[in-house]
Amino acid sequence: MKVGVVIPAYNEADRIRQTIRAVRTLPEIVEIVVVDDGSDDETASLALREGVRVVWHQHNYGKGQALKSGIQSIQSDILLFVDADMGEQASELSSLLKPILAGQTDLAIAVFPPAKGKQGFGLVKGLARWGIHRLTGFTPLAPLSGQRAVTKEAIRHISLADGYGVEVGMTVDVLLAGYRVAEIPVAMQNREYGRTLRGFLHRGRQFLHIARVLLERWTGRKHPAGELQDGMEMKE
Repeated sequence: MKVGVVIPAYNEADRIRQTIRAVRTLPEIVEIVVVDDGSDDETASLALREGVRVVWHQHNYGKGQALKSGIQSIQSDILLFVDADMGEQASELSSLLKPILAGQTDLAIAVFPPAKGKQGFGLVKGLARWGIHRLTGFTPLAPLSGQRAVTKEAIRHISLADGYGVEVGMTVDVLLAGYRVAEIPVAMQNREYGRTLRGFLHRGRQFLHIARVLLERWTGRKHPAGELQDGMEMKE
């Protein structure tokens, strides 16, 4: 089975090249697509210099739309979603591919070690974990993890929400469609915001987006799959 990588990116010029190079070291990968979601820096041009396909959005539509554009632009049987700021540590994500290639799961989610410094108060993760459990019976360790591998078959049942609720919605949709989910420990670290004003604002937006996604699925009004947004261009 062929494996393709989708890297959603917004103003990640400082790390996009390292992330692409790290992903390229994985022997299973046959194609890489970077989705530049309306960046105003050199993210797209730097990705092009690495020789990968770039999908460019004229505006910043959010991570859900970026993933949607990447999914519709890739041909592989298995998709690996990698955040653009992972840098060199993205090479650790080969561990997500092994259980899928072995037919043991349909969605593999990376579980990072605990953050080194003080972060928020756990409200966002708690809401996400509670909502996923109430809707599916599954209690995740890493409900917000953006590093994921999923089969193309399972992805057809996902309605990708915009904003920061995309991962929670993806987990719920896959489980409710009857597919298997596994969480895989990885030796990686997320970008840490800490207990700063920026960090609290970021987590506040996360909380609202996740609450909306859970409500949509609770009431059966999922975010429509939709089409690619106007202003999208393909670059080689």
